[in-house]
Amino acid sequence: MKTKKTLLGLLLGAVALLGLPAMAQASTITISGSTTVAPLATLLAKGYVKSSAGKGTKFKLLQGGSDIGVADVARARVTIGMSSRIPKPSDPGGLVFNEIAKDALCIGTHRSNRVANLTQEQVQAIFAGEVRNWNQVSGSDKSGTINVVIRTAASGTQDAFDKIFMAPKKTFAGATQRASNGLIQQQLQRDPAAIGYVSLAFQNGVAVSNYKGVPCTLRAAKSGQYPGTRPLFLVTRGAPTGAAQSWINWIRNDSAALKIAAKEWVPFK
Repeated sequence: MKTKKTLLGLLLGAVALLGLPAMAQASTITISGSTTVAPLATLLAKGYVKSSAGKGTKFKLLQGGSDIGVADVARARVTIGMSSRIPKPSDPGGLVFNEIAKDALCIGTHRSNRVANLTQEQVQAIFAGEVRNWNQVSGSDKSGTINVVIRTAASGTQDAFDKIFMAPKKTFAGATQRASNGLIQQQLQRDPAAIGYVSLAFQNGVAVSNYKGVPCTLRAAKSGQYPGTRPLFLVTRGAPTGAAQSWINWIRNDSAALKIAAKEWVPFK
């Protein structure tokens, strides 16, 4: 009995040293969805658990695309769904899209094929499959078939690209589809004939074109000059509550969170 009491005393002492209540239980926030939001959400989760507000909170994060995240949270498979697209009329009812930042979509090519500027007309002609050879693209000194690379249908980035860059046209059926920003980035890094689009945080190793005469940079996105920006969301079933509410409030209001977002995204405030 004395041994048990001694062990219990040691455990309570260890908890006290950690600065946590002896009977406190960690809250776990499960997340799935957008590959665009995931890098930001990961940084914000790490920052939150280091803060006084997030002590004891744990995170489990999976990706899969915006549509997956929206479907998962709607079916209560996760606490939060990540989405890089605005709500659709077909989305289940009762969901709340909590904006946490804005992101810029950049048009990119291989570094050997730098195109200084693209107009909306050029982007639409290329991604709709109306222009199929690089010798038809003003600003390119290449020739040969253009390899158009886009995201898969479940992607919020694809949805945003269609709305911001392509409407009323659509990307053509012969385009190469990739399941994440990182995979498109890799394609653009290795394929001299490729053109695609990536989020601002994925442009390393890629030749990024100006769009409508404006560079796809964080500075231009923050100023509102760059026309290819879109909101990023954490989606909840109804208004966020509990640990999810605390985290989202921290993201939107805490100076540390805003600094994290400001590194490669346009923060909420």
